Amino acid sequence: MQSGQMRPVTLFIAGLMGLLGVISAAAASHGADPRLLGGASAMCLAHAPALIALYAAWPMMRTAALAALLMSAGTALFAADLTARHFLGHGLFPMSAPTGGVLMMLGWLSVAAGAFFMRKES
Repeated sequence: MQSGQMRPVTLFIAGLMGLLGVISAAAASHGADPRLLGGASAMCLAHAPALIALYAAWPMMRTAALAALLMSAGTALFAADLTARHFLGHGLFPMSAPTGGVLMMLGWLSVAAGAFFMRKES
């Protein structure tokens, strides 16, 4: 997928993350142990606005596509692992949540690096 095609996909993923964040928060409030779903909700609701910001900064920030890809994949993996642990009693695969966490961190590092890799104004 080319960078130009990724931009609208990033906004779509942000919307889905926001939706799933609210759903998992609601589900957490009705269960016996809200920690896992609460954590999944927090990650989704924290990264959805970040993806919207990346969508907005896309024309100026050279690292926006990389940051969006890393944050999207990392958040999805992390939240899916916590959700699986809640509902299934086990994670997706060994080290899936930490892998997702590392991907999210690399996404934020890509955002930080974007300060030094801005496109020139036309």
